[in-house]
Amino acid sequence: MANMKDVKRRIKSVESTMQITKAMQLVASSKMRKAKERAEAVHPFFEGVFQVMADISRDHEFTSVFTKKKFKNSVLLIVIAGDRGLAGGFNSNVLKLAKAKADAITESGGEAMIMAIGKKAVEYFEKREYKLIDGFPQIAEGIELLDAMMIANNVIEKFKLGDFDAVELVYTTFVSVMTQEPQHLRILPVENLEYLGKKHPMTIYDPSPEEVFDSLIPEYMGGMLYSAIVDSFASEQAARRTAMESASDNASEMIDKLSLLYNRARQAQITQEITEISSASLNDNS
Repeated sequence: MANMKDVKRRIKSVESTMQITKAMQLVASSKMRKAKERAEAVHPFFEGVFQVMADISRDHEFTSVFTKKKFKNSVLLIVIAGDRGLAGGFNSNVLKLAKAKADAITESGGEAMIMAIGKKAVEYFEKREYKLIDGFPQIAEGIELLDAMMIANNVIEKFKLGDFDAVELVYTTFVSVMTQEPQHLRILPVENLEYLGKKHPMTIYDPSPEEVFDSLIPEYMGGMLYSAIVDSFASEQAARRTAMESASDNASEMIDKLSLLYNRARQAQITQEITEISSASLNDNS
C-alpha cells in the first residue's frame, strides 16, 4: 500500500510539473511571435538608412572615421544573451562563441572589452576575468528603437574618442522555430556596404556626403543593435518553447509509465486480497 501511495504522489508531482512546462511553452510561443513582428516592423527603416549609406560609399573619394580600418588594439564585443534559463543550449551556445572571440582577441595581443546585454551575459562575464564595461540586464523584452539608439550613441562616442578600435556583435539569429544560430558580426568600422537592391544615380548630399554618412551612423548602429536584440529574444523564446515542449512530452511519458506501474501494483493488491478471502472461505468451510 505504501508503494502505491508513493507512485500516486509521484504521478501528481509530474502532472503539476507538466502543467508548468505547458504554460511556459504557450507563453514562449506568444512572445516569439510578437518579437518576430517587432523585428519585421523595423526592417523598412533600416533598409532605407543602409541604402543611403551604400550610395554614399560608392564615391571613391569618400572617407569617414567610421570606415577607416585600424589595427585592432582593442575591440568592444557587444554580447547578447537571454535573461532566463530553461531554454536548452541557447545561452551556453552564444556565450561560448563570445568567449572564443574574446580569447582570440587577447591571444593576438589586443584587448577585449565586453558590453553584456541580457542577465545571463552580465552574470557570465562578471564571474570571469574579462573587462566588462557595461551591462544591460532585463531590457530585451520591452526594448524600443530609441533605447537601442541611446546605447548606440554611447558606443559611437567612445569609438570616436578612441576607447576602442572596433565594435563587434555576438548574438543569436532566428532561423526557424527549431533552429537558432549564434552569429558574429562587425559593426564598426563599417565595411561591405553593398546594397543589393535597385541602384540609384549618385545623389548630391548637403552639406557633404561625409557629414550625411556620419549623421546616419547612430541610426545604422541603433537599427543593427535593436534588430539583433529582438532577433535574439525571438530565438530565446523559440529555444524555450522547444525545451518546454520536450519537457512536457517527457512528463507525459513518465506519467504513462507511472500509471502503468500503479495499475499493476493495484491489480496485484486486488489479486492478493481475493486470494486471502478465498483462502479464509475454504478454511471456514472445512
